[in-house]
Amino acid sequence: MSIEDKKVFVAGGTGFVGKAVIRKLKERSINYVTGSLSQGIDFRNFEQVKAFFQKEKPDYVINCAAFVGGIQFGLEHLGEIFFNNTLMSAYLMEGARLSGVKRFVNPISNCAYPAHLSKFKEKDFWSGPLHESVLAYGAVRKMSWVQGWAYARQYNFDSVHLILPNMYGPGDYFDEKRSHALGALVMKFYEAKKQGKPKVIVWGTGKPIREWLYVDDGAEALIKALEIPLAIEPINIGRGEGISIKELAELIKEIVGYQGKIVLDKTKPDGALCKIMVVDKMKEIFNWTPSTTLKEGIQKTVEDYKHEKRSH
Repeated sequence: MSIEDKKVFVAGGTGFVGKAVIRKLKERSINYVTGSLSQGIDFRNFEQVKAFFQKEKPDYVINCAAFVGGIQFGLEHLGEIFFNNTLMSAYLMEGARLSGVKRFVNPISNCAYPAHLSKFKEKDFWSGPLHESVLAYGAVRKMSWVQGWAYARQYNFDSVHLILPNMYGPGDYFDEKRSHALGALVMKFYEAKKQGKPKVIVWGTGKPIREWLYVDDGAEALIKALEIPLAIEPINIGRGEGISIKELAELIKEIVGYQGKIVLDKTKPDGALCKIMVVDKMKEIFNWTPSTTLKEGIQKTVEDYKHEKRSH
């Protein structure tokens, strides 16, 4: 199936990942439509969702709509995270089904994996409970796969589910509560250098190992998923390599050119200790791997942050 002559609906197209998906669709001159709360459509309202699908009649959906933030944001907004994401996720897939959408591409955060794992393999997706720090969001994303599975069984509905690590890059949230560790660190080191601060405080012990995916590579995977053979089981997306928070801080410090000290605030939460994606299935199905190295991606992110600061 060729997507060049079809219409793709990017739900949540004004968010960090949604913007990257739209950039990629434009590059390929693919017809798209987008909607989000800031554009006047509330995906928590099923009547609005149905009306949107009836009006736009998209062939495909890439669901980038989410209510999410970093560890601290997650801990302070547990109920809202659960409620808002449950409604958006359920209504968007049901709206797509009712309007005859050909494929629904559903990104799932890798926090939906069980807490005891350090290497994430698709076959272990159901092998234990989630980490408490991400339980509210991770469980909703996990249930979105269950919805896809149930709809495939009952309605023959076509959905593809990609499990993604933390994404970063230009256009990220650069604020301490909403951004993930990498965006927050870029902001902290850049501002510390500019203001001549002697130290930068990094949350936690610095030991947790995380995998990071450059947002344009994540967007590329979501668009490629429109054209792969149908696979209802989740597929990991990533580079399959991790870095500790301390090493990440040192790398960002070097790229920013900051001369001061890194101080670890061990009173702050670490979250899970290690999260690395095993991506053999992705390589086999997509015949592709994300091309941006962490260093290249951080350099682009730092440049974007500088540019944003200058233009405000």
